[in-house]
Amino acid sequence: MRIDRAPSAGETVSGGILSAGPGGKGSNQAIGISRLGHPATLLTAVGPDAAAADARALWAAESVDARAVVTGSSATMTGFILVDSAGENRIAIAPGALDELTIEHVDSFRDTIAAADLLVVSLEIPREVAIAALEAAREAGTRSVLNPAPAAGLGARPRIADVLTPNSSEGRALLGVGAPDYIDDEALARRLADRLECDIVLTLGSRGAVVVDAGRTHCVPARQPRAIVDTTGAGDAFTAALAVALVEGAGLADAAHWAAEAGAHAVSMAEVIPALPHRSDLGPLTRTTERETE
Repeated sequence: MRIDRAPSAGETVSGGILSAGPGGKGSNQAIGISRLGHPATLLTAVGPDAAAADARALWAAESVDARAVVTGSSATMTGFILVDSAGENRIAIAPGALDELTIEHVDSFRDTIAAADLLVVSLEIPREVAIAALEAAREAGTRSVLNPAPAAGLGARPRIADVLTPNSSEGRALLGVGAPDYIDDEALARRLADRLECDIVLTLGSRGAVVVDAGRTHCVPARQPRAIVDTTGAGDAFTAALAVALVEGAGLADAAHWAAEAGAHAVSMAEVIPALPHRSDLGPLTRTTERETE
């Protein structure tokens, strides 16, 4: 629902504009990857309902391989999103069938993980399932990207993925740092890299991103969007573009530059699926200038 402002506790705000459509982080990221020119295979779970039928039709239309998607007994995951006049969002989800995804489902997906160029995992699925998928990738030698959203309950697990892409609040949650101003963004990214023993892309919204790649720190500026209409799904557009850039051989900082362009494209449009960019919506994947600090 688009609304002038989000209500306070106990308050009712009228004047909203309602729309409904497909979403879910894993689905969004798979569609984003496919739109940018790479085949994507999806493992998730849906319910025995109309939303699942709509999802499968969407995946077929977007050339996402959904043959491994599990049909559970609970309802397909549903999210409620409020978007205010500044484009900021507040989201609550009911996981439903996602909670029925198990480690056994990951085991049946191992050959796909082993054959992939890259595994992308987000945390709307059960934590133990996400961790099992990442461990399967490590055992197979498949590079992995973890989008730790939401980060609650994950903990600081060293070497959980090759690349971790938290936002600032998720990064602090991973470290157990409470106050937002406790450490600055560059220090936070370096501390995450040291503690978790992996490369970091710390996303900062309108302030860009901080990348720590093999111990080197890069500050990636944000791309200026045409307008800020809806920030929902911008992180998924960013993750999809980052994944594609890495598969195409870009360094992590260069990949983050291109991903920032994808995120800027996404926030300039309403809703998630319409805002996920196609290849023609973005410039070429080329090296740009970033500030480096030791």
